[in-house]
Amino acid sequence: MPLYEVILLALSLAADSFAVSVAVGSSGATRGNRSMLRLSFHFGLFQCMMPILGWLAGLSIAHYVQAIDHWIVFGLLLWVAVRMIRSARSDDERALRQDPSRGIMLVILSVATSLDAFAIGLSLALLQISIWYPSVVIGVVTGTLSLIGILLGRRFTRKFGRRAAELGGVILILLGIRILFAHLFSL
Repeated sequence: MPLYEVILLALSLAADSFAVSVAVGSSGATRGNRSMLRLSFHFGLFQCMMPILGWLAGLSIAHYVQAIDHWIVFGLLLWVAVRMIRSARSDDERALRQDPSRGIMLVILSVATSLDAFAIGLSLALLQISIWYPSVVIGVVTGTLSLIGILLGRRFTRKFGRRAAELGGVILILLGIRILFAHLFSL
C-alpha cells in the first residue's frame, strides 16, 4: 500500500477523532497539558490498535460488527454529548471540570471514534495487506490531529465559554447522526 494511500486512509479515519477533540476542547474540561496529551494519545492508540484487532479477527465476526457498529457509535456519542450539554447548562462548576481524559469517559470516546478503524482492519485482511505500517501511521495521524482539535476547541472556549461546550455537544450529536445515516443509507 503506497504511503499516500495510507495517509489518506489515516486522515479519513482521524476525522471523527478530530471533531470529538474540538468538542471536548471546547467543553473547557481539558485544562491541563496532561489531560490534553492523555486524550490525544488514547485516541491515537485506539485508532492504531483497532485496525490490528479487525485484521486479526478476520472474516468470522465481520458481519456482526458491520451490522451494528453505527448504532454503537451513535449511542456512545449521544451519551457523551448529552453529558457535555448538561454540564454546560449546569450551575454546578464541578460538572464543568469533569475531565474526559480519565476513566470511563476516555474509554467511551476512544472506542466510539475508532470503531471504523476495526472495519478497515477487516478490509485490509481481505486484501492481504500487512496491517502494521498502516496502523502506526493511522495512530500517529489521529493523535496529532486530536491534539490540534483540542487546542482549537480551547480557543473557542476562551471566546465563547459555556456556549462552546453546548456547541461541542451538538457537534457530537451531528457527528453521530452523520455516521448513522452514512451506514444506513450507504452514503
